[in-house]
Amino acid sequence: MTAVDLLTFGEALVSLRAAGPLAAGGALTMHLAGAESNVAIGLARLGHRTAWAGRISDDELGGYLLRQLRAEGVGVDHVTRDPERPAGLMFLERRTADLTRVRYHRAGSAGSALSVEDLRPALAAGTRVLHLTGITPALSDSAREATRWAAETASRSGALVCLDVNHRARLWTRDAARAVLTPLAGHTSVVVASSDELDLVGEPGADEEMVVASLLARGVETVLVKLGADGARAYTRDGVRQAAALPVTAVDTVGAGDAFTAGYLSGHLDRLELAGRLRRAVTLGAFAVAGHGDWEALPRRDELSLLDDLQPGSTLR
Repeated sequence: MTAVDLLTFGEALVSLRAAGPLAAGGALTMHLAGAESNVAIGLARLGHRTAWAGRISDDELGGYLLRQLRAEGVGVDHVTRDPERPAGLMFLERRTADLTRVRYHRAGSAGSALSVEDLRPALAAGTRVLHLTGITPALSDSAREATRWAAETASRSGALVCLDVNHRARLWTRDAARAVLTPLAGHTSVVVASSDELDLVGEPGADEEMVVASLLARGVETVLVKLGADGARAYTRDGVRQAAALPVTAVDTVGAGDAFTAGYLSGHLDRLELAGRLRRAVTLGAFAVAGHGDWEALPRRDELSLLDDLQPGSTLR
């Protein structure tokens, strides 16, 4: 097997989207969802070789997830089909113009049964970057052990390990997340978190500077703090750098953080300096919020400059 640029794993979900309140009924549209698959697709669209590993149901819904990943150029050679467990489901409703609400049906899903043995072939094939999120270890004991093992194994092999905290309050408490993610961060090179998640990889109650100092002292090379419409901050041992968000009309913020991470990792793979990595990160984040869907609006490589000097209502002819 040929090594890939990026390997990630987790749970791929069938997302059923409603344009209005679920309680009112109406049509649902089916999509592929999952923080890890979002990142893999974002990088694949930019021409990087990516692979996603995990367990999916051995039915029509699992087949749909595989087809979507393949169609976006994501490698699925190390996917396990599970005939005993169903696909995880995510219902997403646009409750108001400014509020999106998510309901999960993922207990006992195929993805939650992820184990170390599911990941061994993928790690053995090799990767330059391993991307993890704090979602996968929240799914089950076996998924938690698989995440820890993968981080340690990839780190020893010399791969860059990236952890996006991505806290899901419906899956576990902040205390439970902190107990797992703080030691996990010690095996990573890049930690990504929103400002309200950062303490989940540090001491309870610690402020941003304290958590960052602790992570850098433990060997983390870069700490990325996502600030939404205010852009992002990147901390390294050389100091802190701020990047402003690109001005776009936001229509759907779901998946924006994953797009940001995909952009940063693409910049790393292209050997860009920190400023270039951050620019690509906020660019992909802008594409994500300016279009509908978790990943559908993400750009191809030749589209990366489309938002430069963008004017409202622009038309390219």
